[in-house]
Amino acid sequence: MKVHAPGKLILSGEHAVVYGQPALAMAVNRYVTAIATPQLAPHVSFDLSDLDYQQRLSLSSLNSLKDRIKDKYQRFVSGEFKIRNVLQKPVELAQFAFMLFFEALNIKLTQGVKICIQSTIPMGCGMGSSAATVLSIVHAMANHLDVDMPSEMFLRLGQEAENMQHGYSSGLDLKVSLYGGCIYLKDQIAHVRALPRMPMFLVNTGLPDTSTGECIEVAAKYFNGSLIGHDFGAVTEAMDKAFQDNQLRAAMQAIKANHQLLVQIGVVPLLVQDFIKDIQQFGAAKICGAGAVSGAKAGIVLVLTEDEGALTQLCERYGYSLLPIAGESRGVHILKAT
Repeated sequence: MKVHAPGKLILSGEHAVVYGQPALAMAVNRYVTAIATPQLAPHVSFDLSDLDYQQRLSLSSLNSLKDRIKDKYQRFVSGEFKIRNVLQKPVELAQFAFMLFFEALNIKLTQGVKICIQSTIPMGCGMGSSAATVLSIVHAMANHLDVDMPSEMFLRLGQEAENMQHGYSSGLDLKVSLYGGCIYLKDQIAHVRALPRMPMFLVNTGLPDTSTGECIEVAAKYFNGSLIGHDFGAVTEAMDKAFQDNQLRAAMQAIKANHQLLVQIGVVPLLVQDFIKDIQQFGAAKICGAGAVSGAKAGIVLVLTEDEGALTQLCERYGYSLLPIAGESRGVHILKAT
């Protein structure tokens, strides 16, 4: 069974959404693809070509891995561990999600299975690769075993798995990848929005030196006992209205205000700040994920501009790659049976 799960962009509300503020996000045409196929050997084979990882594991060893990860997460919650210590390598997120599916549904695997995962979503750059990975695996296995699962269970399992990666997942990435389209999330209620129709571009500044979980830990001190969360909320509401009304200038102003708030909480490296300052001569830009709290790279930057030529030249000067992007109306979906 072959499953496509789209990546996402947070247009506004990253970090603040963890503290109950609204967020606006959209699915994009970059995907994690998971394929589940039966195999005779009574093992689970993982093939993650993007990570150059191929391994056969027994269910008992996978179950032990799941228990170790859960134990380390509890130690993170109690303050003994940093979030980066919970998962030792990226493949463990896929393996944890796989076992979480069986634990939650109390299913016995009667034959071996092979899980192949490929991705066109840049990893660790704020485009929801972990959420798409988790959902693609759980969806592929549910269909492979002909298990009917409600959306709420996909979200619950996905959020538990994402917590191992990010510390405390807001669930926003999961909702966008599961349902597709554009979502305005307020008070944990997802409101459907039309996909934006403005000239949008993505710039990849490179893989951040710090993880999403580490950025969330650092940003927490700015939100606890502060009104900055409300400032983020006001900007998100302004951006939501601008996109609904298709008002490019208003959207640019909201993006500029959002960028300044992200600078205040310390998640925009100086070099990326310089890049965004140059963009503001002909457009508006902001980071789209957690950003970074050290180093010079911040993952993906969203740009609104009508001057693609100027943006292309600026990316060449900074050595950044410009990524074509389009909204994706579909959430997780089956491509074909294999």
